[in-house]
Amino acid sequence: MSAIRVLTVCPYGLDRPGGVQGQATGLARSLRKLGHQVVVVAPGDGPITTVPRATSAAQWWEKGGEAVVGGEIAVRSNGSMAPVSLSPASAGRVLRWAGNLRPDVIHLHEPMAPVVGYGCLLRHPAPLVGTFHRSGGSHWYRALAPLAGWANHRLDVACAVSEAAAATAEAAMGGACQVLFNGVELDRFENVRRISTDRPVVLFLGRHESRKGLGVLLEAFASVPDPAVLWVVGSGPERSALERRYPSSQRVHWLGTLSDAEVARRLASADVLCAPSLRGESFGMVLLEAMAAGCAVVASDLPGYRAAAGGHAVLVPPGSVPELSRALSEALSSSSEGSSLRSAAHLAAARQHAHGWSMDHLAEQYDAVYRQAIGSGPRNATG
Repeated sequence: MSAIRVLTVCPYGLDRPGGVQGQATGLARSLRKLGHQVVVVAPGDGPITTVPRATSAAQWWEKGGEAVVGGEIAVRSNGSMAPVSLSPASAGRVLRWAGNLRPDVIHLHEPMAPVVGYGCLLRHPAPLVGTFHRSGGSHWYRALAPLAGWANHRLDVACAVSEAAAATAEAAMGGACQVLFNGVELDRFENVRRISTDRPVVLFLGRHESRKGLGVLLEAFASVPDPAVLWVVGSGPERSALERRYPSSQRVHWLGTLSDAEVARRLASADVLCAPSLRGESFGMVLLEAMAAGCAVVASDLPGYRAAAGGHAVLVPPGSVPELSRALSEALSSSSEGSSLRSAAHLAAARQHAHGWSMDHLAEQYDAVYRQAIGSGPRNATG
């Protein structure tokens, strides 16, 4: 089948770790494996990338890559700090990228997040596919409520990463979303060199903010018996306060922000991945990554996590310190044999489950979505 030129627009800075950013760039890599040409544009801390001339468009499509279209600023959203651009100039630059590169389709991740994709919604320079990631209420959706329905009709195809994300988008904007999923880049976890440790390890991987529940985990872990160790990976606004309360020790290791390769090593080396989020998780990508790496999972019983886990994780009530401590203790003390969470049979089944969510398979799904959008005609081409 013919190759498709995709301009991917991510509203969040690619220099900051995040679920949407990871999906946008990971999907781009898998689409390139299928022979498609993909350029990703987003805000960032670095210098703004010069908009290429139309005469150099072929070179950009051939090499692919990522470009910065505006500066970023941290804005509170969904219990987190989102690195977005608030400058209309960044939306204008995306339009100029589209005008000069002439993509076959434009893929807007989180279309209502400010503001890099707004020009594409207004002008519709190419068929538009939108993917909604957010679960739960959003002040952006509320603030933009008068325009939300209009924006939804500008999309040729609307997708969501989960049923929870679809419900959020549909409630805000009307219309139906095609539910796909988030993808796991499985090759990240192949032939990983594990870290040798003689103590059972619990791993936390995420931003240090209240929504992610790290404070709950640290309190619960204090009651988990020795010789267990907690690896804390990531950073965020609550790190300093939490690290003062639970300083580095033989039991608690603060590891900071790690590279993707090192994150894969930690996931493959830990015994249990703990995802203690309190709310706002539309999809449990970190759960699937842990399963793909051969790590057992204990997580909060949230709809997004429940859907991703597929029965292969221990789920506990969000915010319950006693329940979380009990689940971690039982997981770490359980035999690696038989039917326990850490048995070979359970881990193999969980790994097989994670393989069903591969990014390469997701790219095949989006191939069909893009062709659907391209074939939908110019119904939204004017204001």
